Parts: sequence; structure tokens; C-alpha cells
Amino acid sequence: MRASPVGFILLDPSLKLLASNREAVRILAFPTPPERIQSVYMFLTDRLRTGLMASGSPNRARFVPEFQSGKRRYTCTAFSLDGSRSSSDASVVLLLQRPNRNFVDLSHVSAEYDLTPRERESVEFLMQGLTTKEIAQQMKVSPSTVSAFLRLVMVKMGTNSRSGIVGRIVRPTA
Repeated sequence: MRASPVGFILLDPSLKLLASNREAVRILAFPTPPERIQSVYMFLTDRLRTGLMASGSPNRARFVPEFQSGKRRYTCTAFSLDGSRSSSDASVVLLLQRPNRNFVDLSHVSAEYDLTPRERESVEFLMQGLTTKEIAQQMKVSPSTVSAFLRLVMVKMGTNSRSGIVGRIVRPTA
């Protein structure tokens, strides 16, 4: 399988657009071809605020972990590039890419540990690196329900942590 191209966006510490690649524009503009956008800077600035910024704490920028463009789902991974003077000098890099859903075959794991469909779904989101709260939002349940699913998975897998679940999946015991 060919890896999908990655969109790249660089923001300054005040979250102003510094740079982007063509793939980021293509992803965020779909179905409009990037060539038809008159001001890429204005378009991306608007799209960042309306589509990629998560609601929440006004004094700390947060970005959505996943978003949709057309019929495709993408992950949005934010990295902080620490400045030399203080944490407020940190620029932000955003990587936009399609999730690699084929990384782990959970059907085998699900059958081996007799996971219910909802337990399996919670594990799929866990494998994507989502927090309990983010998993709850994706599954449209409460964070307590997600915690209960993950506790049941831990019991079935014989682990006592979220990382233990991931470890069992990535490095199965013989």
C-alpha cells in the first residue's frame, strides 16, 4: 500500500501561518483545486480557525485530533517547536494525514481476547493515540463508559494499563 501524502503547516507562536505545503492546501480545500484559491494565506488562516482548532481553553491552543475533508478522514497531529526563551516562543507544526487503519489487524486480536464490538472500537481509538475523552467523543458515550470498556479489555488481556493493551497488540505474547 502506498503511503498517503502528508500536509504540513507551520505556525508562529501566536498561531499565524508561516508556511504550508501544497498537500495541506489540497487536503483542506477539497473538492476545490488549490490553483483556484486566490489567497492561500487567507484561506488557510480561516480553515485553521474553523476546522482545526478545538474548542476549549482560550489561553492554550488545541487542535482537533481528527477532521473530515470531503468523504475522507484525516488526523491532525500538532508538534511544538520549543523556542529558546520561553514556552510562549514555541512555534507549532501541524501534520495532516490519512490514518493508517491497516497498521494493526484488530480482528485477530479481537477474536483471541473475545472482545465485544464496542471494546474493539475503544481499542481502535486507543491505538490511534486518543485520550479517554477523545475516544468518548468519537464513540458518542461518556468518558466513564470508555474507561469501563478499557478496564474490561485490560482484564481480558491480563494487563493493568492502557499501555499494556497497546503492548499486547503490538508485541503479542507467545
